Amino acid sequence: MNVSDFYYDLPEELIAQDPLLMRSDSRLMVLNRKEHTIEHRHFRDLEEYLRPGDCLVINETRVIPARLLGVKKDTGAAIEVLLLRNRGNDVWEALVRPGKKLRPGAEVSFGDGLLTGTIEDIVSGGNRLIRFSYQGIWEELLDRLGEMPLPPYITHKLADRERYQTVYAKNAGSAAAPTAGLHFTEELLASLEEKGVRIARLTLHVGLGTFRPVKAETVEEHEMHSEYYELPQEAADLINQTKAEGGRVISVGTTSTRTLETVAGQGLPLKATSGWTNIFIYPGYTCRVVDALITTFHLPESTLIMLVSAFYDREHVLEAYRTAVEERYRFFSFGDAMLLL
Repeated sequence: MNVSDFYYDLPEELIAQDPLLMRSDSRLMVLNRKEHTIEHRHFRDLEEYLRPGDCLVINETRVIPARLLGVKKDTGAAIEVLLLRNRGNDVWEALVRPGKKLRPGAEVSFGDGLLTGTIEDIVSGGNRLIRFSYQGIWEELLDRLGEMPLPPYITHKLADRERYQTVYAKNAGSAAAPTAGLHFTEELLASLEEKGVRIARLTLHVGLGTFRPVKAETVEEHEMHSEYYELPQEAADLINQTKAEGGRVISVGTTSTRTLETVAGQGLPLKATSGWTNIFIYPGYTCRVVDALITTFHLPESTLIMLVSAFYDREHVLEAYRTAVEERYRFFSFGDAMLLL
């Protein structure tokens, strides 16, 4: 299967640069996989498609201000560091720019010396292991010096960094937002619960590998990055109960989907667990747990559009994307949403 099979044309002006004033005002394309129909609604209409006894699965990860701007101590050269994974003991795996300037032993100063990073090693993909030294509390310092790591296709500066968080973001650790969840408001979630929809909460910390282009020519050659996940017992119980009673499991986003299908691969019914997953879902894969999917509109030839194509099929997904372009939907992180039933 060729990666180019998942390409579509997207006018640049349809890439959403800013979030809408009201999260749930985003448009919602509803795809019925049995009837092969497309409806054009708004996200606030989601309640009409969910039934009592269904279970909505959300990812409670919280994006950290992972982009640090500093200078190389010996030359004063500008350096950008993007934190990817906490390795413990103040050591982080990070993406650095420009990489050629940062060999092991190099030191970078942030915030006029409030924070210093020393390059310890170069690991897979050219990422660096950086040991940080500082006075005070790491989280407070990062919140002061760091910036939100918005994707490169967003060129506008974010006025309110909370708009790149879901309203239920809780567990810090992501380098990017689980964007399908950005459309929910607290009021909409409360209304769904009042209707009898269960809400299961898990965590998958999103890594930037999610957005890296697939460089292989064929889908099968691509190797996925690993991301940390946690499925609590309470969430596992809610999902198991839903399946046993004939309800539907509605996954919010590709991150929740990858977590659920990873755990399902360890056996059903689901059990509480945590660990690292590099599961790659593409056409040919059959979901074991997820019955419906809420997602955003993804980049051409990305692993994310491949996952959506596995959940429906490639031809109908690409048809939906062409329709979205014609109907002037807003694309990517701050864009509109899709519901696949």
